[in-house]
Amino acid sequence: MMARHARPGRLDWIGLRAERRAGVESAERVQVEDAGLAGDHGRPGKRAVTLIQAEHLPVIAELLGRPVAPEDLRRNLVVSGINLAGLRKDRVQIGAVVLQIEGPCPPCSRMEETFGPGGYNAVRGHGGWYASVVTPGEIAVGDTVLLDASR
Repeated sequence: MMARHARPGRLDWIGLRAERRAGVESAERVQVEDAGLAGDHGRPGKRAVTLIQAEHLPVIAELLGRPVAPEDLRRNLVVSGINLAGLRKDRVQIGAVVLQIEGPCPPCSRMEETFGPGGYNAVRGHGGWYASVVTPGEIAVGDTVLLDASR
């Protein structure tokens, strides 16, 4: 039951931050290395890549009372169609890349700067997930996202 998902997901957006407080630039494709996405400041290890559920963006927007763009949330990947919470501690395949979903990624204090007072709390519970890289390779917007069956 836990290994079944209603359908595969889709990679909708890729974001890169050249350094810690730099703006987020979108990309159509990127090389995923052991330490994270090429061109992203990232953190090697368990937090090498950050993901957020596309379906949470309208929830956050509703809580804020204003539109929310993927780059506002400062995550690397926006995924739709598959429940990332249901993949916790599992491996997920995106294109040729395999990521280990490690745990929830809480919002950072930048949410107050980005969205104003209450921004942090609007994102709480919707902040996404962090992952480590199991198998490096290239990913591109439009790639299928699914539970890695090779385990």
